[in-house]
Amino acid sequence: MGTAEFAVPTLKRLVHDGFSVTAVITQPDRPAGRGQAIRFTPVKQAALDLQLPVIQPSTLKDDAARQLFAQLDADCFVVVAYGKLLPPWLIQIPKWGVVNLHGSLLPRYRGAAPIQWAVANGETETGVCTMRIDEGLDSGPVYLCEKTSIEPEETVPELSSRLATMGSSLVIRTIHGIVDGSLQAKPQDHAHASFARTLRKQDGYVDWSRPAGTIHNHVRAFNPWPGAVAEFRGADFRILKSRVGQPSDSNRPGTISVTKGKIEAVCGDGVNLELVEVQLPGRKPIAGRDFANGLRVQSGEIFENGHE
Repeated sequence: MGTAEFAVPTLKRLVHDGFSVTAVITQPDRPAGRGQAIRFTPVKQAALDLQLPVIQPSTLKDDAARQLFAQLDADCFVVVAYGKLLPPWLIQIPKWGVVNLHGSLLPRYRGAAPIQWAVANGETETGVCTMRIDEGLDSGPVYLCEKTSIEPEETVPELSSRLATMGSSLVIRTIHGIVDGSLQAKPQDHAHASFARTLRKQDGYVDWSRPAGTIHNHVRAFNPWPGAVAEFRGADFRILKSRVGQPSDSNRPGTISVTKGKIEAVCGDGVNLELVEVQLPGRKPIAGRDFANGLRVQSGEIFENGHE
């Protein structure tokens, strides 16, 4: 059971290692992009490439869903980035339980966006865990965890790719351990739990009164969605890549300085943030220096905070 790109390596690894994948459950196709064309989920596309049966229930709350999962007669459900909470009855079906791969070091960063919030909060370490799903939100007992460092300039897409690959191996080890009886899940310490809520559009709006490091982390964390959005000359634009610079001579957040080869803005802690790559609405990404040259940006102009 999976939907997002994060789940694809695990699906491929299960097939590669000889497991009998009875079915692939993924969310329904939805329109996406400017043309609103119907697009398969990454897991559906991977499953079709692997010639696996794909099922896309619109809900898990009706009798049809109950009958579907009962008929699968599966020994274990493997859930990775599926995107829906599982009803209690479903958790009781497989004899080896429901194994979930989560992109954090549980009990920290339970919830929908653990990788994004770890990067946004400036964490230097994260990892993946396998757990047995219970009726709570990522609160079930944990089988295995594997740690990794977060590199200072690493973005969420880069980190997600690494964690997805790490996680695919962890899932295989977990299933083997469950089957041969060598692995027992251990309860989480709920007192140390933290939560990574679903991202909202407003999370992407740049607030220049924040420290440069914080804004830089948000740029790393919130692309491609919701993006790091600021305003210039009355129009929104996205900061795709940034770099923390040196202390500024200006003390007004958002004040721009343009020097040969780069464009920067002062942040709330008095430190400049370089705009390495930006994107104007409906345009392709461009280097910050090309943005400054093309719009003839002048030192002393102001970037405003992003907003609705």
